[in-house]
Amino acid sequence: METLLELLTEQRAAIDTERRAIHEAAGTEALNDEQQARWDELDTEAATLDARIAEETEKEARAQRVAESRAKWGSLHIAPAQPAAEPRDVARMGRMEARDAAMRVMEDKDSTRHLASDQVDKLDKIMRTQTGDLDGVKIARRLLLTETPAYRSGWQKAVTQTTPAFTPEEARALDEFRAMSIGTDTSGGFGVPVLIDPTIILTSQGSLNPFRRIARVETITNDEWKGVSSAGVSWSYDAEAAAVSDDTPTLAQPTVTTAMARGFVPFSIEVGMDYPSFAEEMSRLLAEGYDELQAESFATGSVATNFRGILTALDANTNVEVVTTTDGVFQSADVNKVWKALPDRYRANATWVMSHSIGTDIANFGSTDNVFTVNLAGSIESVRNRPIEFSSYFPGSLATTGAANILVVGDFRNYVIADRAGMSIELVPHLFDVTNNRPTGQRGWFAWARHGGNTVNDLGFRLLQNQ
Repeated sequence: METLLELLTEQRAAIDTERRAIHEAAGTEALNDEQQARWDELDTEAATLDARIAEETEKEARAQRVAESRAKWGSLHIAPAQPAAEPRDVARMGRMEARDAAMRVMEDKDSTRHLASDQVDKLDKIMRTQTGDLDGVKIARRLLLTETPAYRSGWQKAVTQTTPAFTPEEARALDEFRAMSIGTDTSGGFGVPVLIDPTIILTSQGSLNPFRRIARVETITNDEWKGVSSAGVSWSYDAEAAAVSDDTPTLAQPTVTTAMARGFVPFSIEVGMDYPSFAEEMSRLLAEGYDELQAESFATGSVATNFRGILTALDANTNVEVVTTTDGVFQSADVNKVWKALPDRYRANATWVMSHSIGTDIANFGSTDNVFTVNLAGSIESVRNRPIEFSSYFPGSLATTGAANILVVGDFRNYVIADRAGMSIELVPHLFDVTNNRPTGQRGWFAWARHGGNTVNDLGFRLLQNQ
């Protein structure tokens, strides 16, 4: 179907054709009265058509400019809740608007079918939170920017192809995400889409890291977590009508500093390009290595100021150390000794953390020692009716008369893990065999993210050690 501008242009061309015919018929002679009258009519029609053509041309040019502008910002436009509402870009969305739009994205079963229900619940909770350490709207906006078809397809190309050919929409989506990032978090790399980003969706249920299951895990959007701690309010009995005594508690502000964790994830070129299956595989690969690094640092790490593993932190505080009864010997009396040293207020939520070797030693003490519970397979399940978590980064069986850490017991809500939301990746195009320097058919992701961990109250733990 012809447009109005095309019809007007055809009419204008017909006028020129008729003028040419009149001119050729008159030759070198002047126009007769009939020819002159018709020429005047054609002049009037041509002027009218020229004005209308100019108007329609401007309309079409304006429409084209609007279409190009909408295409440029298309990946930032979210479908409105009501048809009459005008779409707004993510950067200008209010808190509730951004969160509601992000929740609509999460309701898409194709986008979230690789996620467990607890991961969806965690993301929902994060986006509803606003504290000094976590601004949930930043996560919501990050989700809106990264969970668009253009960003997902562009990101997949960026991390799987050596020379990706981005469509204009993909290039704009990647640039728009970087433009909204804080500082240099994504400089040189590509931000992982929220629904596969382990710094955001990694949960205790999906973690192989024992500390994530028992510690207090906080997602943050700044560089360090800051809390408030106190030994508690002191109460007193005062005489009738007497001024109440000053029972003001002493407050402290524990801090958990984040440090950059960097990892390298090799993968075969045959990794699937279908987004749901690709997302599931990517989520698993990224989370496993990231989780393993954390398991080690949360046990024995001394990464930065206010980023220490539980053993490192407690070993520096003599007030929480309990020494074995006999130098170089680990026995059931030591288990009882460290348990008795733990204040009553921390016992109800206490968890034991030890290596499997120490767990085996406890199981071998014998039922007469009455300190543990086993299942039918003979595996130790609890000590003093409190659960056990095993860490391969804790020391093995005691075989020395020198200083050595053995196990920890305490309320691990007093150990805080801070996950700074957001992981970035860039592609290493080819991996080579270390012996013959030939390509292996693999590529690699260089990934980086930030996290930290530290005790916020050492007195909530006891460390059993040999000295």
